[in-house]
Amino acid sequence: MAIKLIAGLGNVGARYFNTRHNFGSKYVELLAKKYRVMLSKSDMLCGYVGKLALENNVVYLLIPDSYMNNNGLAISKFVDFYQLHVEEILIAHDDLDLPPGVIRIKLGKKINDSHNGLRDIVVRLNNQFNFYRLRIGIGHPGEKSKVINFVLNKPSIYEKLRIDNVINEVILYTENIVAKNFVKVMNQLHSYKPNV
Repeated sequence: MAIKLIAGLGNVGARYFNTRHNFGSKYVELLAKKYRVMLSKSDMLCGYVGKLALENNVVYLLIPDSYMNNNGLAISKFVDFYQLHVEEILIAHDDLDLPPGVIRIKLGKKINDSHNGLRDIVVRLNNQFNFYRLRIGIGHPGEKSKVINFVLNKPSIYEKLRIDNVINEVILYTENIVAKNFVKVMNQLHSYKPNV
């Protein structure tokens, strides 16, 4: 089964533009831009939606129109409406456990409760967690008490450049991601050396 939905997590509103918590949604925005896909507001699906044709595959793009804690609503509505299997979903999100400039693709496994968006998705999908995750490293502030402020603020110029560069790099492998050729994608990304 190919990937049929790529969703990018984040917080809605200008206040959160380019903050660390919004790199998942930024990935989808840049993907849409690369393939000249218009993301249109859908009240029914609670988000911004687009459709991408890649050879024999049709992939939907989704950015929830909500705060991170409620991002799962848009995902669940999309899954119900299009009758998707959980294994056909890729969720792009920020990840505290990876340094800026590092991206990993992971399947399922119980989600770390520290990410509110992922937790909400699992709950709204009736505790199914077997979706794919594009983990975009943002680094960690070092102390748990600083995490909320950290993710809701913008990264340094240096961190942003590293994250933007690796997002642009992974976008080049979209067809392989959709076809689930993840080993090929990760081999390329593991050898990728950021210029900053």
